Amino acid sequence: MSDALERAAELLNGAGALLICAGAGMGVDSGLPDFRGGEGFWRAYPPYARLGLRFEELADPRHFADDPELAWGFYGHRLDLYRKTVPHEGFRLLLGFAPSVRVFTSNVDGQFQKAGFEHVAEAHGSIHHLQCLDRCSDDIWPASENVAIDAETMRAVPPLPSCPRCGGLARPNILMFGDFDWVPDRSQAQLDELTAWRRTARDLVVVELGAGQAVPTVRRYSELASAATGALIRINPREPEIRHNRGISIPAGALETLRALVTAT
Repeated sequence: MSDALERAAELLNGAGALLICAGAGMGVDSGLPDFRGGEGFWRAYPPYARLGLRFEELADPRHFADDPELAWGFYGHRLDLYRKTVPHEGFRLLLGFAPSVRVFTSNVDGQFQKAGFEHVAEAHGSIHHLQCLDRCSDDIWPASENVAIDAETMRAVPPLPSCPRCGGLARPNILMFGDFDWVPDRSQAQLDELTAWRRTARDLVVVELGAGQAVPTVRRYSELASAATGALIRINPREPEIRHNRGISIPAGALETLRALVTAT
């Protein structure tokens, strides 16, 4: 066993509470595509490679007004993918490390809820919830529709999801790039609950999984939550370094590491 794994197992053995901080890399072992860089995204979505469109360009809220079939083609396909995806075994293993568990994630895929986690703070919203594009109200509602997609063009086929209040176009309740119209109420309530829990958590250990530096939301939160104690375990095959060595760095994937930690604890 590596020294890092041994120290991480020792830390988890003494955990009274566990905060899981997860980025996009957490879903790779479930078969979800890796959007890191243009090439990874284009391998998952060849039609966008032909168009030369990158993830950052597609995840732009202006498309819902300018070209709603393009916008819903991208998000409708992801919604269907996430609905069909089965969370990998590592999600279940995380539930067994401490008597009290919370999740902070930048992921919008709903995989933690599907795996049985009751308290999940989704910092960037959820693809499983919708809001009105025109903000006729700040209502947020579950995404119940199936969006038909033309597989050749990756464009959505009308009818598109609509707002039940005004009948206008709906969009995912997700914080996109350059997004000034996202309704944050649902996510903020989750974050407020998490903050209250952290104030009462004793012997808190933070496990961060699959969170890169490109969108550092998760890394910053995990470092903040563990700042007082340094009880941070960062699991990431590509960017595992921790500033000032305030924690334990494990350069590996989520599932293989969690299996090793269960064996060691």
